[in-house]
Amino acid sequence: MNIREELETLEENTLSPYAALSRNTRGRDREEPPCDIRPVYQRDRDRILHSKSFRRLKHKTQVFLSPVGDHYRTRLTHTLEVAQIARTISKSLRLNEELTEAIALGHDLGHTPFGHAGEHALNTVCSEGFAHYRQSVRVVERLEKNGQGLNLTWEVRDGILNHRTSGHPATLEGSVVRLSDKIAYINHDIDDAIRAGILKEEMLPAAYTDVLGHSVRERLNTLIHSIIRESMGKPQILMVPEVEEAMKNLRSFMFEHVYTNSVSKKEEPKAKAMVIDLFGYYMDHVEELPDEFLRLMDQGDSRERVVCDYIAGMSDGYAIDTFTDLFVPKAWKN
Repeated sequence: MNIREELETLEENTLSPYAALSRNTRGRDREEPPCDIRPVYQRDRDRILHSKSFRRLKHKTQVFLSPVGDHYRTRLTHTLEVAQIARTISKSLRLNEELTEAIALGHDLGHTPFGHAGEHALNTVCSEGFAHYRQSVRVVERLEKNGQGLNLTWEVRDGILNHRTSGHPATLEGSVVRLSDKIAYINHDIDDAIRAGILKEEMLPAAYTDVLGHSVRERLNTLIHSIIRESMGKPQILMVPEVEEAMKNLRSFMFEHVYTNSVSKKEEPKAKAMVIDLFGYYMDHVEELPDEFLRLMDQGDSRERVVCDYIAGMSDGYAIDTFTDLFVPKAWKN
């Protein structure tokens, strides 16, 4: 028996009956020889971690555009916090940690530069629509490795697609990531908003903090314990109703006071305008796209979709530099 088979047997003997076992995967779109060391979800986790799109997350906005200061979250640090929370919950519930981590690390791979501002801009100008969760799946299925994709298992791709609020993941591991994403961004965005001087802890409504806690640490502790306590031994991921209601209300508070705040979002119209102008430019000059994107059109993908692929893959800085190069006049020199 090789190491992978031993690990698969260990999963069967130790994980919850509701966990997604590696040897029961629905598989990959393209069959490939199994690894002799790593079960399939560990292999998927590693592929995501080593991908170019994962590395680019470090230069993509979470909430604050190009913040001055090293301690604000980026899309990458958000992803790592989601993975940490999700693994803690999955480990306690004896679910498949490697599947959980793979979904968590891959859930935002398709995010645009400038966070949701860039996403909204592309969705506005692309007649086919644009959503980061669908783009994340497209990244792992189609765009990575020069059009080959990462060939991930069905369960990982399902979890990535369904991490949004309205999603319905097929596995409990995917459900854990779906909740962990919200737990992470609500709390770390509070922390960043306090750092930015937009919020103070005492400004958070007592009706919510009395239930969840009066610091980021306390709230994370309450939310994680609530899921574990309510979901233990059950075939679904649940949260204590009072805690879930307080979290939803706190999320609504954040939308009103931070996510649409005129201070934190004052640069967003400029970011949206840049993305829209870049989209228009490359629609008119598609021949200037890199060869790997031109090949996608040769294979049948629409011009709009491929232009979205290129822009969505940009980091904040690369988008700004590209816009500057294309639209900002340069001083003449002989």
